[in-house]
Amino acid sequence: MRIFLVVLVVAAILAAALPIDNRRTEAEPKPAPTAAPTASPKPRPARDVRRSHCGGGVPGCRSVRGTVLYVERVDPDGDGDLHVVVTGGSITLPGTTAIDVAAALRPKRDPAIGDRVSAAGPVQTGSYGQSQIHAFELHVRR
Repeated sequence: MRIFLVVLVVAAILAAALPIDNRRTEAEPKPAPTAAPTASPKPRPARDVRRSHCGGGVPGCRSVRGTVLYVERVDPDGDGDLHVVVTGGSITLPGTTAIDVAAALRPKRDPAIGDRVSAAGPVQTGSYGQSQIHAFELHVRR
């Protein structure tokens, strides 16, 4: 009887030492099925500003399209034109181009830093000796 009692105590200790999950006999509930993820439509790429083009017969005409880095809304000489510096083109400095926009071509709302601008026109020398585009055509995308 003593051996039976010792075997029973050892069996109880071993059963208590087993992980609880291993002793379960009931089935685990299965998670509810979920709908398969649908393929989301590809996002449209952001539209860029329309390209400006040089007209035929304009000597030294160049075009540029880029992001606005600087805007001079009030021209020091008082003729009402707008000066914009954009990334791209490398006409004024490597990677940047200055654009001189006449008062007649000036948009209703001046471009802001970060807007996309395209311009075309002849390259002329500015008041500080820099090369810049004197815009004949200008497009702005906010």
